[in-house]
Amino acid sequence: MLCSTISALPLLYLAAVLALNPTTTSPNDSEVIFLASNSSAKAHLACQRITTLLGPSIVQTAHQAGYDDALHYPWHLENTLLRPACIIFPTKARHVQTAMREIYRARARYAVQAGGHSAMTGWNTVHGGVLIMLAQMKAVGYDSVKDRIILEPGVTWEEANAALEPHGVVPVGGRVGYVGTGLILGGGLSYLSPSQGYVADNLVSADVVLVNGTLVTARADNDYADLFRALKGGGNRFGIVTKYVVRAVRVGRRTDKPFFGGMIIYPPETTEALLNATTKFTWEVDDPRAVILVSLASVVRNKTLQRANVLFAFYNGTSLPPSVFGDFLAITSLATQLSQKSYIDVLLTLNTPSATKYVQHFGAAAFHADASLLLSAYREHENFTNTFMPGPDADMTLSTMVVTPIARSQIAAGRAKGGNAMIPALQTEGFAAVQFEQSFSEGVMEIPPAVRKGLDSLQEKVGSSPGLPLLLNECDASQRVFESYGNYAELRDTHSKYDPERFSMEFTNGPLGL
Repeated sequence: MLCSTISALPLLYLAAVLALNPTTTSPNDSEVIFLASNSSAKAHLACQRITTLLGPSIVQTAHQAGYDDALHYPWHLENTLLRPACIIFPTKARHVQTAMREIYRARARYAVQAGGHSAMTGWNTVHGGVLIMLAQMKAVGYDSVKDRIILEPGVTWEEANAALEPHGVVPVGGRVGYVGTGLILGGGLSYLSPSQGYVADNLVSADVVLVNGTLVTARADNDYADLFRALKGGGNRFGIVTKYVVRAVRVGRRTDKPFFGGMIIYPPETTEALLNATTKFTWEVDDPRAVILVSLASVVRNKTLQRANVLFAFYNGTSLPPSVFGDFLAITSLATQLSQKSYIDVLLTLNTPSATKYVQHFGAAAFHADASLLLSAYREHENFTNTFMPGPDADMTLSTMVVTPIARSQIAAGRAKGGNAMIPALQTEGFAAVQFEQSFSEGVMEIPPAVRKGLDSLQEKVGSSPGLPLLLNECDASQRVFESYGNYAELRDTHSKYDPERFSMEFTNGPLGL
């Protein structure tokens, strides 16, 4: 069945953002229940010192316009409720250095925010501490001689791609345009990953402010090679990156259409067939021009639980070759939206407007290419949604399981570029990265306790295949992602070298295990 618009479907699919009619209004500031302790004297002392050194235009406190606007920037609603003691808006690396020196000196709690797209409460903002907000550092450059892209940390992938469009090149970046550069530090998946590796694999150098305020440049071929490798999956635990230099990939201008693909929407009874096809794709397909992700979505619309499955499939060519995508094309679908596309068009497929009115949740898993493992995970997810989503008083509006094959070609491409902290040295076979995502009704201010218990139970029952790395970008805050890494021991040693006091572990929220 060919359909030109999703709205014609009997089931609603919207895995990125839900277009729901609000049933409740957002609370006023006076009604907000803060999720962290009151601002500490140490943070106020750090704020005072940083203000003296950098001035009030860069350091702002409550009720100043920049401060108040910044509170609403995070994607995850719970993070908009936190109130920093002050917010630093650096425009240069030296501003970040000054801020970190004083934070370190005062032993104050802190957080760093780039794109703000995190589902982990308190990972990109802080209540009563110092927030370093990188949104003013948005420069994008292209060195045509070295074929390298230079990114400041406050830029989003959408902004970077727009700035680079005249050159016909892009970074290996996120699949959603409003996500920021923090994706690099979490490993990152891209539509270009099958040919180019993880997003992190395409890092060439990084200017990093360490916890004590020292600025270093980390590369694979200098004295900071161990730090450089740790950044590729190490999240916020190794410092604040103030400049990224990354490899450029030539994809042409917006008018060029080298890619073919889009999305195919299926009824819910196709789940097992889709997971079988996804497993076969993961195990057998080693064509770096092919990329997919599969979303198995449950939504509440008009107080009714509905389900739909969606395949996002793209190929660097003029069609979806049956030899690569045949199993998916043979499954009965509800609608097909496929066409020739520019790379920018590919990115727009999932680039629905960012919604910041909702509490969000992520969870991660990874499985060997075994359909029974994926089907078992889906059944646990289905049991969870059947328990917590139906009914007129349902607070959860979206629960989806997203499967992305990590191709053999992706692993090989990353290894050829020096490797990362995540992939084990002997890993060559592809596997499935799985993300669980939940979104809650407008007006819900935190995950209800019963649902939180259900999510913990889901995570425990689903588990992961031993020896495979979880993706930090898509994890639950309680998951010990680093311990799933193939190079965990090396990561831990590197952290001890650059942060021997474990300052980042004690004074900012983030991944566990170092």
